[in-house]
Amino acid sequence: MHTFPAPDGTVLAFHESGAGEPLICLPGGPMRASAYFGDLGGLADAGHRVVRLDLRGTGASGVPADPSSYRVDRLVDDVEALREYLGLERIRLLGHSAGAALATLYTARLPERVSELVLVTPAVGTTGGEVTPQDRLDVARLRDGEPWFPEAYAAMETIAAGEATAADWEAAAPLSHGRWDETAREHRAAGAAQRNPEAAAGHDAPGAYDPADVRAALSAFRGRTLVVAAEYDVAAPPGPVTAAARAYPGATTVVLPRAGHFPWHDSPEEFTAAVTSFLAGA
Repeated sequence: MHTFPAPDGTVLAFHESGAGEPLICLPGGPMRASAYFGDLGGLADAGHRVVRLDLRGTGASGVPADPSSYRVDRLVDDVEALREYLGLERIRLLGHSAGAALATLYTARLPERVSELVLVTPAVGTTGGEVTPQDRLDVARLRDGEPWFPEAYAAMETIAAGEATAADWEAAAPLSHGRWDETAREHRAAGAAQRNPEAAAGHDAPGAYDPADVRAALSAFRGRTLVVAAEYDVAAPPGPVTAAARAYPGATTVVLPRAGHFPWHDSPEEFTAAVTSFLAGA
């Protein structure tokens, strides 16, 4: 683990594995410690120096004096501080889920600092995209036949209707994973302790971004973009994700079959191959 100061003095932490050119990885949650990335499906063993940032108030990073600094657009300054600390002119940037929103805002503000942008099962609201309840239900129905499907789908219907309880979210948990096995259950169980609820509540506070402004700013981006969607992802369904990819000039889109919201767990070889091929310029 390494630490560096944010512009406001908050001490931030990052974790490194592998060797080669750095790939800065921004976690989702929102505001979940980067530990849930694990080895990102073996990316560190595929010739990449994986740099996992613990966002402020999560993991080994410090808690800021000003809670309003949890807002996603203000986190851009922390990513820029990491780039400067690493002494990089340009960075390769990977964002997962809500972390993809942060990666997008960083790229929109500082397009000249990003060479490659990888968005994994991304949140789409930053550029004006929308995921409808029907989008989620359509993806959920692909799992018909799984032993847990009836209970999980009923819970997803309740969630889609805006009437969810904590029990519904728990019952729907298998729909977030391509395989509801022991590894997926452990991943799910670790989530609550890794996430900072106060930070998450402030992440999308009003004024964080304007989608039209973000799209306009992205038009100046001359780097390369890979958008990774997953066939079974009810959080970021492939339809809205691939549609949102149009906001990134010349983006390449990959849909990983039989994978859920954490595709490096469900399809590690396919995930690593897609990301590695893209970063290699293939």
